[in-house]
Amino acid sequence: MEDRDIPVALDRHWAASDAGDFEAEHEIYREDAVLDYPQSGERIHGRRNIQASRAAQPNRKRFAVRRITGTDGLWVTEYVLTYDGRPSYTVSIMEFLDGKVARETQYFSDPFEPGPSRAQWVERMP
Repeated sequence: MEDRDIPVALDRHWAASDAGDFEAEHEIYREDAVLDYPQSGERIHGRRNIQASRAAQPNRKRFAVRRITGTDGLWVTEYVLTYDGRPSYTVSIMEFLDGKVARETQYFSDPFEPGPSRAQWVERMP
């Protein structure tokens, strides 16, 4: 897979994630892929286990991609993952090997109120 093909594959991946299409969502991963969730200390080995763990999630999920950027084998997606109406700002770091994701690390952050001390310098994001 060329660099120019990876954003297309990522677009398909995130669209399938949003649609709840677990087969299409996990086509991007190698069979021996590893997924890390550093905040919970979890590591999942293998594409089928990653898929099964996501399919078992009882929450209704929505994915809204904000930005995809990368080069060579390292790609980052910033997106809002909404579980049952509650948004979490998320970063996915994917490492590609031979055209498939070999390792993914996901970081999650809940929204918070802006600090009044910096209000004069900021604008609110959509």
